Amino acid sequence: MQNKEKSGGAVGAVIGTIVLAVACAVGGWIARELCPQGRPAMPQMPQMMATVAVREVEERAYNLPEKFVAHAEAMQEVDLLPQVDGYVKEIKFREGDLVKAGEVLYVLDDERYRAVANQRKADLAAAEAEERRASRYNERMQKADERGITQKERDDAEAGFERAKAAVLQAKANLVVAEYDLKKAKVIAPISGQIGKTSAHVGDYVAPSKGALARIVQVDPIRVSFPLTDRAYIGWRTAVKKGKAPDYRMRLLLPDGSEYGEEGKWDFDDNAMSKETATIIMRLSFPNPDRLLIPNSYVTLLTDRKAPPKMPCVPQQAVFDLSTGSQGVWVLKDDMTVEQRVVDLREMSEGWCPVISGVALGEKVVISGLGKLGPGVKVKVVEATPNDDLDPNYKPPVVE
Repeated sequence: MQNKEKSGGAVGAVIGTIVLAVACAVGGWIARELCPQGRPAMPQMPQMMATVAVREVEERAYNLPEKFVAHAEAMQEVDLLPQVDGYVKEIKFREGDLVKAGEVLYVLDDERYRAVANQRKADLAAAEAEERRASRYNERMQKADERGITQKERDDAEAGFERAKAAVLQAKANLVVAEYDLKKAKVIAPISGQIGKTSAHVGDYVAPSKGALARIVQVDPIRVSFPLTDRAYIGWRTAVKKGKAPDYRMRLLLPDGSEYGEEGKWDFDDNAMSKETATIIMRLSFPNPDRLLIPNSYVTLLTDRKAPPKMPCVPQQAVFDLSTGSQGVWVLKDDMTVEQRVVDLREMSEGWCPVISGVALGEKVVISGLGKLGPGVKVKVVEATPNDDLDPNYKPPVVE
């Protein structure tokens, strides 16, 4: 049995070897037929050329504004207090009106004050008449013969004349007070501004002790205040002392995000630093003809230079982030290939990024088609599409 099993295994091995040889021969024949020797290889497709738009590195004014949270405040605020008491006879304004300094606002019933003023005028006239009589009597007594009158009579005449003069002065003072009270029966605006809600109405009894009648707030011009750090303040003061302080432009953003149409002027800086915040309050003056700046409202102050420095700049579209955390641009070379550069930039302003290092004036950077680029890629340059980032005068087409 063992001899038969050994002879059967040997025969199977021989048959397997023959089958494998035949399969290899057939596979080689098929391969030779499909890929005959000497047949030329298929030509490779030429590499596609990338289409890009470029822009030169330009020298532009770099004027990134510094922003501050600012507070609008009235330059003057006045509470109208009556200086005499009485009943309100007439109100000569509407609440919310713009009033001018010297304008009559309230009229009080002045009959009592007019009567007192007339009485004081009469008292003054009587005192002046008595003064004239005493003057004549004293003059006669002083010129009389010493044998006919005594020294006491002369002294009494002179004293009477002095008392008469004092009475005139007293009467004049009383008349001034009476006329002052009569004048103050009319409440007059001490400043120009916008008047608010009135607390008194026709027929109401008012007095100095009963509080203010209304408030006037000066609205044009208006003051805007903002905090400046102690370090920045010292730097500014040092530059002013050396005559090297830059001339700043002061603008505002209103709460709705729109830019205020008037520029501000320096007013004054506070006289003490805050212990809590280490800041000092600086104040500007702004014209406010349309009353868009409201006292006690908050606005954003933008400060930049009137004559800003110029720097090489690249369009913001040309800048992309690198995996290293840096920023880069594609620069067009003379052989129409592109080169990747790492650039050091300042903060973007008006769609342009000032360059500290990485590219030079006059070099061209790619601003569109960046996704197709790689080191050494050939490019075809086309004209850039107009847009508001590159051209500040660009106006988008109107779609009807």
